[in-house]
Amino acid sequence: MSIAANFKRRPIGWVFLYAVAMAVAEAAVVVYLRRLYYPEGFGFPLKPIDMATFAIELGREAATVVMLLMVGHLAGRRLWERFAYFIFALGVWDITYYIWLKVFLNWPSSLVDWDILFLLPLPWIGPVIAPCSIALVMIAIGLSIIHIQHKGFDFHPSRLAWILAIAATAVLLYSFMHDLSATLHFQMPQPYLYALLIVGELLYIFAYLHSARHLPKSA
Repeated sequence: MSIAANFKRRPIGWVFLYAVAMAVAEAAVVVYLRRLYYPEGFGFPLKPIDMATFAIELGREAATVVMLLMVGHLAGRRLWERFAYFIFALGVWDITYYIWLKVFLNWPSSLVDWDILFLLPLPWIGPVIAPCSIALVMIAIGLSIIHIQHKGFDFHPSRLAWILAIAATAVLLYSFMHDLSATLHFQMPQPYLYALLIVGELLYIFAYLHSARHLPKSA
Protein backbone atom coordinates (compact mmCIF):
# COMPACT_ATOMS: atom_id res chain seq x y z
CA MET A 1 0.00 0.00 0.00
CA SER A 2 1.37 3.43 -0.93
CA ILE A 3 2.07 6.09 1.69
CA ALA A 4 -0.65 8.29 0.16
CA ALA A 5 -3.23 5.52 0.40
CA ASN A 6 -2.19 4.67 3.94
CA PHE A 7 -2.44 8.36 4.85
CA LYS A 8 -6.03 8.46 3.63
CA ARG A 9 -6.95 5.30 5.55
CA ARG A 10 -5.30 6.22 8.87
CA PRO A 11 -4.53 9.95 8.74
CA ILE A 12 -4.50 10.70 12.48
CA GLY A 13 -1.14 9.03 13.11
CA TRP A 14 0.46 10.68 10.09
CA VAL A 15 -0.91 14.09 11.12
CA PHE A 16 0.51 13.54 14.60
CA LEU A 17 3.96 12.66 13.23
CA TYR A 18 3.86 15.65 10.87
CA ALA A 19 3.07 18.02 13.74
CA VAL A 20 5.85 16.56 15.91
CA ALA A 21 8.35 16.89 13.06
CA MET A 22 7.30 20.48 12.45
CA ALA A 23 7.79 21.17 16.14
CA VAL A 24 11.40 19.97 15.85
CA ALA A 25 12.03 22.43 13.02
CA GLU A 26 10.34 25.26 14.93
CA ALA A 27 12.30 24.57 18.10
CA ALA A 28 15.57 24.41 16.14
CA VAL A 29 14.97 27.88 14.68
CA VAL A 30 14.26 29.25 18.15
CA VAL A 31 17.50 27.68 19.44
CA TYR A 32 19.44 29.58 16.77
CA LEU A 33 17.60 32.85 17.44
CA ARG A 34 18.22 32.62 21.17
CA ARG A 35 21.92 31.94 20.65
CA LEU A 36 22.04 35.04 18.47
CA TYR A 37 19.95 37.46 20.54
CA TYR A 38 19.96 35.92 24.04
CA PRO A 39 23.38 34.24 24.47
CA GLU A 40 23.10 34.60 28.24
CA GLY A 41 19.68 32.92 28.29
CA PHE A 42 16.20 33.98 27.22
CA GLY A 43 14.19 36.31 29.43
CA PHE A 44 12.25 39.53 29.63
CA PRO A 45 12.49 42.40 28.86
CA LEU A 46 12.69 41.49 25.20
CA LYS A 47 15.56 42.61 23.02
CA PRO A 48 15.01 44.38 19.70
CA ILE A 49 15.86 42.45 16.55
CA ASP A 50 16.74 43.85 13.14
CA MET A 51 13.88 44.41 10.72
CA ALA A 52 15.16 41.93 8.13
CA THR A 53 15.17 39.09 10.67
CA PHE A 54 11.78 40.21 12.01
CA ALA A 55 10.29 40.14 8.49
CA ILE A 56 11.68 36.64 7.90
CA GLU A 57 10.18 35.49 11.20
CA LEU A 58 6.77 36.87 10.20
CA GLY A 59 6.94 34.93 6.96
CA ARG A 60 8.08 31.76 8.71
CA GLU A 61 5.21 31.88 11.19
CA ALA A 62 2.67 32.50 8.43
CA ALA A 63 4.15 29.57 6.48
CA THR A 64 3.85 27.35 9.56
CA VAL A 65 0.12 28.04 9.81
CA VAL A 66 -0.32 27.39 6.08
CA MET A 67 1.47 24.03 6.34
CA LEU A 68 -0.73 22.96 9.24
CA LEU A 69 -3.82 24.05 7.32
CA MET A 70 -2.71 22.03 4.31
CA VAL A 71 -2.13 18.82 6.25
CA GLY A 72 -5.59 19.25 7.78
CA HIS A 73 -7.05 19.75 4.32
CA LEU A 74 -5.36 16.61 3.01
CA ALA A 75 -6.36 14.47 6.00
CA GLY A 76 -10.06 15.39 6.12
CA ARG A 77 -12.84 14.77 3.64
CA ARG A 78 -15.28 17.53 4.58
CA LEU A 79 -14.85 21.09 5.80
CA TRP A 80 -15.20 20.57 9.55
CA GLU A 81 -13.29 17.31 9.54
CA ARG A 82 -10.44 19.18 7.85
CA PHE A 83 -10.71 21.91 10.47
CA ALA A 84 -10.60 19.25 13.18
CA TYR A 85 -7.38 17.77 11.80
CA PHE A 86 -5.94 21.28 11.58
CA ILE A 87 -6.59 22.17 15.23
CA PHE A 88 -5.42 18.71 16.30
CA ALA A 89 -2.15 19.25 14.41
CA LEU A 90 -1.81 22.77 15.77
CA GLY A 91 -2.28 21.57 19.33
CA VAL A 92 0.20 18.70 18.98
CA TRP A 93 2.72 21.01 17.31
CA ASP A 94 2.45 23.61 20.09
CA ILE A 95 2.91 21.17 22.96
CA THR A 96 5.70 19.16 21.35
CA TYR A 97 7.47 22.41 20.41
CA TYR A 98 7.95 23.11 24.11
CA ILE A 99 8.98 19.51 24.72
CA TRP A 100 11.71 19.89 22.10
CA LEU A 101 12.83 23.20 23.59
CA LYS A 102 13.16 21.40 26.92
CA VAL A 103 15.28 18.74 25.21
CA PHE A 104 17.46 21.23 23.31
CA LEU A 105 17.79 24.04 25.87
CA ASN A 106 16.42 22.64 29.14
CA TRP A 107 13.86 25.45 28.89
CA PRO A 108 11.27 26.28 30.16
CA SER A 109 12.20 25.61 33.76
CA SER A 110 8.49 25.69 34.64
CA LEU A 111 5.14 26.17 32.92
CA VAL A 112 4.87 29.72 34.26
CA ASP A 113 7.99 30.89 32.39
CA TRP A 114 7.14 33.63 29.90
CA ASP A 115 7.65 33.28 26.18
CA ILE A 116 7.06 35.05 22.87
CA LEU A 117 4.17 33.00 21.54
CA PHE A 118 3.50 34.47 18.09
CA LEU A 119 4.16 37.64 16.12
CA LEU A 120 1.05 38.19 13.98
CA PRO A 121 -0.60 40.70 13.89
CA LEU A 122 1.21 41.95 17.04
CA PRO A 123 3.62 40.03 19.27
CA TRP A 124 1.90 37.63 21.66
CA ILE A 125 3.45 37.02 25.08
CA GLY A 126 2.42 34.94 28.07
CA PRO A 127 3.39 32.05 30.33
CA VAL A 128 4.03 28.70 28.65
CA ILE A 129 1.07 27.13 30.43
CA ALA A 130 -1.33 29.38 28.48
CA PRO A 131 -0.65 28.12 24.94
CA CYS A 132 -0.18 24.56 26.21
CA SER A 133 -3.56 24.50 27.93
CA ILE A 134 -5.24 25.97 24.84
CA ALA A 135 -3.48 23.32 22.76
CA LEU A 136 -4.95 20.58 24.96
CA VAL A 137 -8.43 22.02 24.36
CA MET A 138 -7.79 22.07 20.60
CA ILE A 139 -6.56 18.49 20.60
CA ALA A 140 -9.59 17.29 22.58
CA ILE A 141 -12.11 19.15 20.39
CA GLY A 142 -10.33 18.13 17.19
CA LEU A 143 -10.31 14.45 18.12
CA SER A 144 -13.97 14.63 19.15
CA ILE A 145 -15.03 16.18 15.82
CA ILE A 146 -13.01 13.56 13.93
CA HIS A 147 -14.72 10.82 15.94
CA ILE A 148 -18.16 12.34 15.27
CA GLN A 149 -17.50 12.50 11.53
CA HIS A 150 -16.25 8.91 11.43
CA LYS A 151 -19.42 7.78 13.22
CA GLY A 152 -21.44 9.14 10.31
CA PHE A 153 -22.65 12.40 11.86
CA ASP A 154 -22.23 15.77 10.20
CA PHE A 155 -20.69 18.40 12.50
CA HIS A 156 -21.78 21.99 11.97
CA PRO A 157 -21.29 24.83 14.48
CA SER A 158 -24.50 26.45 15.67
CA ARG A 159 -25.06 30.20 15.48
CA LEU A 160 -24.48 30.48 19.22
CA ALA A 161 -21.29 28.46 18.85
CA TRP A 162 -19.98 30.97 16.31
CA ILE A 163 -20.68 33.82 18.72
CA LEU A 164 -19.01 32.02 21.63
CA ALA A 165 -15.98 31.03 19.54
CA ILE A 166 -15.47 34.57 18.25
CA ALA A 167 -15.76 35.92 21.79
CA ALA A 168 -13.29 33.30 23.05
CA THR A 169 -10.79 34.22 20.33
CA ALA A 170 -11.08 37.92 21.15
CA VAL A 171 -10.61 37.30 24.88
CA LEU A 172 -7.54 35.10 24.39
CA LEU A 173 -5.93 37.40 21.84
CA TYR A 174 -6.40 40.32 24.21
CA SER A 175 -4.77 38.35 27.03
CA PHE A 176 -1.67 37.82 24.85
CA MET A 177 -1.42 41.14 22.99
CA HIS A 178 -2.70 43.88 25.30
CA ASP A 179 0.65 44.55 27.02
CA LEU A 180 2.16 46.74 24.33
CA SER A 181 4.69 48.23 26.74
CA ALA A 182 6.35 44.85 27.07
CA THR A 183 6.19 43.85 23.40
CA LEU A 184 6.77 47.13 21.56
CA HIS A 185 8.71 49.14 24.15
CA PHE A 186 10.81 46.31 25.61
CA GLN A 187 9.67 46.64 29.22
CA MET A 188 8.95 43.96 31.80
CA PRO A 189 5.50 42.40 31.22
CA GLN A 190 2.54 42.99 33.47
CA PRO A 191 1.13 39.95 35.33
CA TYR A 192 -0.69 37.62 32.98
CA LEU A 193 -4.49 37.70 33.15
CA TYR A 194 -5.20 34.04 33.91
CA ALA A 195 -8.90 34.77 34.34
CA LEU A 196 -9.11 35.63 30.64
CA LEU A 197 -7.38 32.36 29.76
CA ILE A 198 -9.96 30.39 31.73
CA VAL A 199 -12.88 32.36 30.29
CA GLY A 200 -11.61 31.93 26.74
CA GLU A 201 -11.11 28.19 27.06
CA LEU A 202 -14.52 27.70 28.67
CA LEU A 203 -16.17 29.65 25.85
CA TYR A 204 -14.52 27.36 23.30
CA ILE A 205 -15.67 24.28 25.19
CA PHE A 206 -19.24 25.57 25.54
CA ALA A 207 -19.28 26.46 21.82
CA TYR A 208 -18.28 22.94 20.88
CA LEU A 209 -20.67 21.23 23.30
CA HIS A 210 -23.59 23.35 22.09
CA SER A 211 -22.90 22.30 18.47
CA ALA A 212 -22.38 18.63 19.35
CA ARG A 213 -25.70 18.20 21.18
CA HIS A 214 -27.84 17.51 18.11
CA LEU A 215 -26.01 16.35 15.03
CA PRO A 216 -27.65 15.16 11.79
CA LYS A 217 -26.50 12.05 10.00
CA SER A 218 -24.25 12.67 7.01
CA ALA A 219 -25.97 12.47 3.65
